Amino acid sequence: MGLQTLDSVFTEMHDATDRLLSDGIPELSAREKALLRLVADVCQQTLGPTFEEHVRTAYENGLSPDDLRELLRFISYDSGYPAAATALGRLVAIERDLGVSPTGAGHAVNADGTGSPLPAAMLQSVRDLNEGFADYMSLQSRMRADMRMLSVRERAFATMTVDVLYQTLNESFRAHVTRALGAGATPQDVRAVVRFSALFGMTKAWRALIVLEELLADLEPANP
Repeated sequence: MGLQTLDSVFTEMHDATDRLLSDGIPELSAREKALLRLVADVCQQTLGPTFEEHVRTAYENGLSPDDLRELLRFISYDSGYPAAATALGRLVAIERDLGVSPTGAGHAVNADGTGSPLPAAMLQSVRDLNEGFADYMSLQSRMRADMRMLSVRERAFATMTVDVLYQTLNESFRAHVTRALGAGATPQDVRAVVRFSALFGMTKAWRALIVLEELLADLEPANP
């Protein structure tokens, strides 16, 4: 059942909002916007017709079933495994209806390895906080280290969006913004990511923008 069938006035409001945020944010590519819509669906568990529409949009913008699986694998440690697993089940059902399927491409998980790609100072600060939690973080980061289908910029934008929607705007938000800037994103690009997230919750985006400006000011010597 489409929005127009449900309520024509709501549909008008929705479409005007979507046009502003979709067409009015040139810093983000259509592919990136498609990914971020799916991230929001996972975080908010909006896995009905909206999720199917966003999956179709992702395919139309060059993303493959394998890419979408990597997205779900990647954000599962931030969104939570149960949320990502539920979205994966829904994705499989949508693919079945569309007659598409993944190739099975993936990456080396390295779950039984050692070490972590996280910055040493970050990991040590977590270890000082709680040894067991540091081991958990090391495992999660190690299992994702070999992902290659999504770019570092795309992955950083995805985790930034999780931070906005969950309002985790301290240590993790700083790490993810720093990663985005390190991957070549500009301050305007990261502002655009937060602005785009207003589609999924304006007050959350408002708070995140305030925090982001403070963070960018702190990072300004490294990011003129």
